Amino acid sequence: MEEKKDYSKLAIEYSKRYKGKIELKPTLKIKSLEDLSIVYTPGVAAVSTAISKDNRLAWDLTWRWNTVFIVTNGTRVLGLGDIGPLASLPVMEGKSLIYKEFGGVNAVPIPIEAREVDEFVNVVKNISVTSGGIHLEDIESPFCFEVLERLQEELKVPVWHDDQQGTAAATLAGLINATKLADKDLKKSRIIMIGAGAANIALFRVLEKYGIDTGNIIIGDSKGPLYGSRDDVEIIKTTNRWKYEVMKKSNKDSIMDADKTFDGADIVVGFSREGAIKPEWIKRMNSKPIVFANANPNPEILPETAYKAGAYIVSTGRSDYPNQINNSLIFPAVFRGILDSKAAKIDDFTAIAAAEELAAFAQEKGLSKDYIVPNMEEREIYPRISARVAEDAIKRGLSDLKEEKEYFYNKAKEIIGLK
Repeated sequence: MEEKKDYSKLAIEYSKRYKGKIELKPTLKIKSLEDLSIVYTPGVAAVSTAISKDNRLAWDLTWRWNTVFIVTNGTRVLGLGDIGPLASLPVMEGKSLIYKEFGGVNAVPIPIEAREVDEFVNVVKNISVTSGGIHLEDIESPFCFEVLERLQEELKVPVWHDDQQGTAAATLAGLINATKLADKDLKKSRIIMIGAGAANIALFRVLEKYGIDTGNIIIGDSKGPLYGSRDDVEIIKTTNRWKYEVMKKSNKDSIMDADKTFDGADIVVGFSREGAIKPEWIKRMNSKPIVFANANPNPEILPETAYKAGAYIVSTGRSDYPNQINNSLIFPAVFRGILDSKAAKIDDFTAIAAAEELAAFAQEKGLSKDYIVPNMEEREIYPRISARVAEDAIKRGLSDLKEEKEYFYNKAKEIIGLK
């Protein structure tokens, strides 16, 4: 029997050996002083002058065309919580590596010391001028909702929060295919969400735009199901308006008991904590129950326990089980498509387009109970999603380009290195 690897120990060893995961490399070789005269002084002055006269030229004359800034304050890192910006750097380096490896995107990690919304927004606004887009990461809720909204409104470049839109897109793709296998209609399914943080609130928002009746969704926090007459409704209304909006739109029958929410449920989606889904709850669900236990690193219920309780399909956020719901399947390709199409913004419909392409790819490969979404080794998915995102941006008037989907697909393949 193969010995189980200690990935925590290996991660420390790799980080020490390689001195981090990323570095900066030039795009050309310097072979002479003449080369320096061209790429730096005196030649570079002409490039700066051209950009000063027409800012749009920065997209053609600098790395901006292919560069994203990953910004975090380190307040909600993986399953570690508030560990601060410096300790978040290894995670952000990992995101940068994934961006380059799977999307061909230059992604610069920028953890910042900013815990007030205005301060955070101002920092990002001031640095965004040289980026092609902003990727927000590992920021606590509800802070992350306001920051995303403000930056999307105030910045001139696209802004994406991976823990919201990336996670929602990957989850939607899994739900599309899980319900297909279970012969359920996703848009009419009764859905229970465990956890009322960034992932599930964003998923709720995306599912609403996808056409699902939000009254059939029940979302629960540490106090139980959200419903309109709960005794803390006024507190939620004043401290977390995004959660309050979910409270108003969900749970049309105002079910107050956590156990009863599972009666007749088709799907449960957890973005919460270990142990948050009980086996007896799965037994109360409709036939062929779908269980997404996506808390990291430890799921709300182990797949083997969920299957024993009667689950038909189970997902987790882990790579050592089938059906990993992983936003790394989404974000490198989304920004590849956004950058290539020069789209003005990213929104929840961008996430839906990415989700549909991810789901379609798995369908073409052949769905099974252990294969509802592709894995990251299936690299062909990235140019597919990229092209779909670019096409969507053009169709919705977010890009002035006129190229067809095939153009963006071939461009993405070349940049990612799949040709």
